[in-house]
Amino acid sequence: MKNVLHPLRFYPILQDKIWGGEKLITQFNKDSDSKQLGESWEVSTVPNAVSIVANGELKDKSLQELLEQYKSNLLGEKNYQRFGNDFPLLIKFIDAKEDLSIQLHPNDRLAKERHNSFGKTEMWYVMQADEGANLIVGFNRDMDKETYLKHLENKTLTKILNFDKVKEGDAYFIEAGRVHAIGAGVLLAEIQQTSDITYRVYDWDRVDEEGNERELHNDIALDAFDFNLKNDFRVEYKKCANVSNEMVSCPFFTTNYLEIDTEIEKTNTQDSFLIYMCVNGKAEILTDNTTDVISKGETILIPAAIKNFRLKSNGAKLLEVYV
Repeated sequence: MKNVLHPLRFYPILQDKIWGGEKLITQFNKDSDSKQLGESWEVSTVPNAVSIVANGELKDKSLQELLEQYKSNLLGEKNYQRFGNDFPLLIKFIDAKEDLSIQLHPNDRLAKERHNSFGKTEMWYVMQADEGANLIVGFNRDMDKETYLKHLENKTLTKILNFDKVKEGDAYFIEAGRVHAIGAGVLLAEIQQTSDITYRVYDWDRVDEEGNERELHNDIALDAFDFNLKNDFRVEYKKCANVSNEMVSCPFFTTNYLEIDTEIEKTNTQDSFLIYMCVNGKAEILTDNTTDVISKGETILIPAAIKNFRLKSNGAKLLEVYV
């Protein structure tokens, strides 16, 4: 079989949300005239939202087709043994014009039992934040089920939540079981397990145009909470130029920060695909046969079979992701 695997760009899958805005359009040039564009799914195999290749010889093929055809050449040997034809990550950009619901996600065990799905551990990198914008991550004190339920019942949940003011470059690690919400005015990159399962516990009493509130999941959310998680969710990382600086390394993904002001040689020794999300500036990705440019708000996937390539820029900031 001729190996036509090349760096893969995908058409973004755009999702309107009750809390969405227009920054994905105005700042990242996503093609939409929506006033409530909340999410751009950059790499996805979620059912009914599977990414389609937008470049090169494989243009218009789906990521699912490529997984089934190229297997470990796309995923890496160990990843293919672990995941088979399931792509393990969902990559997004998110614009919260309004607050998202207060929510959490189930872990692998619970998600498999209830939804036949991966769990959802994720991380955020803040790309832009309006003055005073917050993220909600975790509780502001030690928490147990009884205290949580009392505040939920009394509608005083916000009193026990941890609000963090954020700015560009801030990063957070959100383990499954941790309560969280993106606050109004935050634009961010999200790396997560392939899962679209969210348990909402509070939605600010808002209603849609028909006057309906969105469904809450307090009954099943209770089992999903991990009240023992420590408040170690803020990600500290170095920003050394032209090298990969580790941000998060967990069983589900590794994310590095990479700021480039020259041309660098990259050798993929990870036995994994690599994903690059451009969070500022623009960069060229050069293989022996291809040249791709990614700009702020764009994403590219390098299949595992491509071991050597070059990155070239005069100031791009990239997130480098693999499993």
